[in-house]
Amino acid sequence: MSEPERTRPSSATRAEEEADARVKPSPDGSPTAEEEDAAARADALDEDEKRAYKDAIERGARQEGEGRLP
Repeated sequence: MSEPERTRPSSATRAEEEADARVKPSPDGSPTAEEEDAAARADALDEDEKRAYKDAIERGARQEGEGRLP
């Protein structure tokens, strides 16, 4: 299998890449009225969900084995 032909980016491409690299990240816009209404209608967690979440966090904190940093 032959290697693909290599190309060189044009000076315009390089300039655009430089300009893009200088752009600072920023947050998305504020929530819409529809999103705020949906958040207000969302049900709170029940006790079983809270307990399951807490148990998962504790198990993760006590994790040992491969991939665990000392």
